[in-house]
Amino acid sequence: QVQLVESGGGLVQAGGSLRLSCAASGRTSTRFTMAWFRQAPGKEREFVAAVTRTGYKYYADSVKGRVTISGNNAKDAVYLQMDSLNSEDTAVYYCAASQSIITSSIRTSSQYAYWGQGTQVTVSS
Repeated sequence: QVQLVESGGGLVQAGGSLRLSCAASGRTSTRFTMAWFRQAPGKEREFVAAVTRTGYKYYADSVKGRVTISGNNAKDAVYLQMDSLNSEDTAVYYCAASQSIITSSIRTSSQYAYWGQGTQVTVSS
């Protein structure tokens, strides 16, 4: 129903920056909550950032101050600007979308119905 495609990942040195993009197509909605998650090998998928239909933004404590999420009103594009990257940021980053989510569950991956294939981010030291 909804397709999400991430791009912008790659290899970056510690302290560098990267901007990830997510293009949404299909039955998108302005009511969508859009989010970014990441997963490193051997670790559980974790929340990174989210933006609601009203524009309110949420961030994980581990990235707050270094990451900015943004999108458009149509929710067909969402971005993740990452600065001051370190080795702990190395992971596959996934774009996700949900139209039926409550604030208390916004950081829970199982609450998102739509997912992209992911884009690899590798931070070298």
